[in-house]
Amino acid sequence: MALTPTTVGENPQVPSASAQTFIPDQLIAGPKQLVTRNVTITGGPFVRGTVLGKITASGKFTIALAASSDGSQTPTAILADNADGSGGDVVAGAFLEGEFNVNAVTLGTGITATAAQDVLRPLGIHLKSSVTAADPS
Repeated sequence: MALTPTTVGENPQVPSASAQTFIPDQLIAGPKQLVTRNVTITGGPFVRGTVLGKITASGKFTIALAASSDGSQTPTAILADNADGSGGDVVAGAFLEGEFNVNAVTLGTGITATAAQDVLRPLGIHLKSSVTAADPS
């Protein structure tokens, strides 16, 4: 009895090797322990790294905007992943503590990096600028 060999072209499970390059978003900026929690997001869409404020009346989170007057004008957390609550509230992860690259976070209108650093620091969220070889401090 003879076996008919199959060619590689007919075999969908072709052995192969491939490489992928992981390019981090550089949001995490230090070894401080990250603390996360699931929160309810309203509005959006928001990208990972968005600085969030908490709406006092509902306890939901949205982007911190200086012009808001519902409590969300005060930065309190950083969004851990993309979230879109524009079609209805969604649950998403938020960082409550950690070290983050100030150049990688998304700040709402009227919220400056300096103001966000000052408000978030007592909460355990540290916004740091990246260190260059010319400025090792």
